Amino acid sequence: MNKISEIGPDSAESVSFLDIDELPLPYVEIDARGIITRANHATLALHHPGQGELIGMSGWDLMAIDEKEFSSAAFHSQIASGEEPPVMCRSIFDRSGRFRTYEFHRSIICDAGGKPAGMRMICVDVTESKKAFDDARREQHWLESALSSLPDAVILTDILGVVRFVNPAAEELSGFAANELAGKVLDEAIPMLAYEALDGVALERRTAIEKRCSGIATLVLRNGKKVKVEMKTSPIIAQDTGSVSGVAVVLRKVEGAP
Repeated sequence: MNKISEIGPDSAESVSFLDIDELPLPYVEIDARGIITRANHATLALHHPGQGELIGMSGWDLMAIDEKEFSSAAFHSQIASGEEPPVMCRSIFDRSGRFRTYEFHRSIICDAGGKPAGMRMICVDVTESKKAFDDARREQHWLESALSSLPDAVILTDILGVVRFVNPAAEELSGFAANELAGKVLDEAIPMLAYEALDGVALERRTAIEKRCSGIATLVLRNGKKVKVEMKTSPIIAQDTGSVSGVAVVLRKVEGAP
């Protein structure tokens, strides 16, 4: 089977197929209309036979329906501008009989006059890694939603004490918006004037990442007002490694305290 299209682009930069046909990753070239003009062996091995001949097909024929229109518009805009296109991810129907997510690393092909004549692409299957990322993001959003619904103030920091999450109750208590505290060291953003241990453990950053601590703290809020709160801290331990990744701080205003 001849893998070089007879439609081949009139280009001064078209890559010799002998150089790329044995690449382990799929390689594709499309012309300025978006028509597939070249595909190496790895690409053809992935192509679903039920879709017909790959060479001569529109580059969007294999995409998910909801991605075709904006992907086509973005391609023609990039060809018109001549600017190097960014890496993109698209859902492609392949030999597996289903849509898989591919990451496209692209560059412009220019003709002898330097005018954009098409685009070359190397494709990387990122289906599993994208699914893992999406699953982790959904889990994170669920956790953030759960913490946001709690009536007690919750602040999460990394192992250095830098704020990573603040729930609405903590915003209300401290007077700071979440984005104002994010990235700041908690001890510096909300100074603690006094701490009375309820469990006999002096609260320090070192102890906070080693064990749970409980006490009554006097904090200085954004407006300079002092407030007495019950403070509980607990190390955040990664389930997969068992290592400490931060500290969870729970605050509850002491009843009757000013």
